[in-house]
Amino acid sequence: MSDVFAIAGKTYRSRLLVGTGKYKDFAETRAAIDASGAEIVTVAIRRVNIGQEAGKPSLLDYLPPSEFTYLPNTAGCYTADDAIRTLRLGRELLDGHKLVKLEVLGDPNTLYPNVRETLKAAEVLVKEGFDVMVYTSDDPIVARDLEQIGCCAIMPLASLIGSGMGILNPWNLRLIIEQSKVPVLVDAGVGTASDAAVGMELGCDGVLMNTAIAAAKDPVLMATAMKYAVQAGRAAYLAGRMPRKLYSADPSSPVSGLIGAK
Repeated sequence: MSDVFAIAGKTYRSRLLVGTGKYKDFAETRAAIDASGAEIVTVAIRRVNIGQEAGKPSLLDYLPPSEFTYLPNTAGCYTADDAIRTLRLGRELLDGHKLVKLEVLGDPNTLYPNVRETLKAAEVLVKEGFDVMVYTSDDPIVARDLEQIGCCAIMPLASLIGSGMGILNPWNLRLIIEQSKVPVLVDAGVGTASDAAVGMELGCDGVLMNTAIAAAKDPVLMATAMKYAVQAGRAAYLAGRMPRKLYSADPSSPVSGLIGAK
């Protein structure tokens, strides 16, 4: 598609961002990401080996940074300090890499974001020169504050991480999209291809997912479905859907000049 989008000054063709966790092995990870067409891949610094464990299989061998843009994330962090420390480590492991995904969780059961700690971490990371894509609630005020701090992308949840419940509050997502001057991407809660398409039809700039692909019965086939769903949703948004009409119908064919009509 020629309809590219930009994150932190770099343009991408694919609007689908894919995680690298929960697959049975690195080979399946690579196959699914190839099928998805994703150019940006997220990696949980605390859970995936990208050099921290010498002598063990590394994701870098299967997804070389020369082929993909890495997005180190702070999955599993519950305080601003932990998140900051984790992303500093990621920067060292990836030779000064600046593009990161910040997420600070508030509860181990729901994995809902702790917005106070997220705001604290974002301020520090932006000042240190990181390009921060930030996972947050679907609160438009918090999203606005994160943009004002200097985050390069806002990533509100569609529903709880790993829930597969889809987009539960499209109205808040639309408010965030309409007010934001930086890219807005759906993050968390996508379960199947139609969820991704809905997010793109709302006007989101992209969709990030992991479990929806990795936990599918056929991850590679689901990755393919997600690729086309994101493309279809984006095309539908650009095309502009027909107006909704309550209590009236509009025949598909003209009603005047019918054959045999008087």
